[in-house]
Amino acid sequence: MKAASVRHRLPVAGLAVAVILALAAVVLGVWRPWVPVPSSAPAGAAAAADEAVAIAPVPLLLPEHPTVLVFGDSWTYGSAATEPTLGYAYVLAGLIDGETIVDGVRGSGYLRPGLDGPAFGERIAALDPALAPDLIIMQGSINDRRDGEAGYREAVTAAWDAMSAKYPGATIVILGPAPHELPVGAETARIDIDLGELAAARGWWYISPIAQDWITDQNYLSVIDVEVGRMHPSTDGHRYLAEKLAAALAELGDAPVTEAGGSETTPEQ
Repeated sequence: MKAASVRHRLPVAGLAVAVILALAAVVLGVWRPWVPVPSSAPAGAAAAADEAVAIAPVPLLLPEHPTVLVFGDSWTYGSAATEPTLGYAYVLAGLIDGETIVDGVRGSGYLRPGLDGPAFGERIAALDPALAPDLIIMQGSINDRRDGEAGYREAVTAAWDAMSAKYPGATIVILGPAPHELPVGAETARIDIDLGELAAARGWWYISPIAQDWITDQNYLSVIDVEVGRMHPSTDGHRYLAEKLAAALAELGDAPVTEAGGSETTPEQ
């Protein structure tokens, strides 16, 4: 009898508990202090407060005969070309009908000093403030891949701050690392991601040779000199990279502009 009585009262007690829980759910659904305030950041932006939020860059607009400072590592220096002046940074000038000022130091990176000079930050401090480039291309670098991620983003941020402060009238485009070997190493891929996210947070254009498959299994040996050049671009490889970069820059000039109201136009419109 007692057991039967208990079984009979359980649904009633369960109903009361359910009502209480339902009311609590309604209240908590309205007020949940542990849930952060919804972000107004665009979809796809990082959710955490300390992560970068992407800012859409504006189309790249250059004068008819631009002056371009190309700043980077041994690839910018022109390593493995028959003459360094046949490197991609020099060849680029003719492709864009402009002038390139080439500052490449072999082995250098944001963290790592090079064979012929210091790391990027110190090199930027030594640049002539009177150069007045229209465009700055900051290339690379795979040279930081062995130093890990500790302090990397901080070094990049400091270098970019210094470059933009030195040449406030210039547009800065970041050219990420290109693979010297395939498959792309994990640390090189991490650098590519770090640079892309940091550039997006500033509203700067980021060109990723890795994501855009500039160097693949199909063209690797025609671009990279794996023997005498020690995995740097050959002369033909530098020409190819210059053509890819010139085409990428032209595409940035044709990028759509998002206007108020959400419509998009191109610079020609």
